[in-house]
Amino acid sequence: MLLTALTILQVFVSIAIVALVLLQRGRGADAGAGFGAGASGSVFGARGATTGLSRSTAIFAAIFMLNSLALAWLGTRNNVETSEGLLGESVEQVAPANPAPTLSDAPPVAPEQGQ
Repeated sequence: MLLTALTILQVFVSIAIVALVLLQRGRGADAGAGFGAGASGSVFGARGATTGLSRSTAIFAAIFMLNSLALAWLGTRNNVETSEGLLGESVEQVAPANPAPTLSDAPPVAPEQGQ
């Protein structure tokens, strides 16, 4: 239940971040003011939108990061407790008792004497 709620929160926060970034003026927007686009900043005032939108973006970014860490922690904790197989049944992961020998485990071989 908590995992689902955090996932839904993650989706809404990411949509909010995208919307806030798209609403902000870019660095090159000031160049358009010389060509008659000076009224574009009049909705929020000359400086009002920049601080409000930037602050909101920073808050949502912090929520996004903390929520991402919480989702990662819950995801790894849930995977350790139960692991499901392909068809949904619980599968117990057991390490092999005797792993297969590798080439580095083989004893050295003495060279054969000439015939």
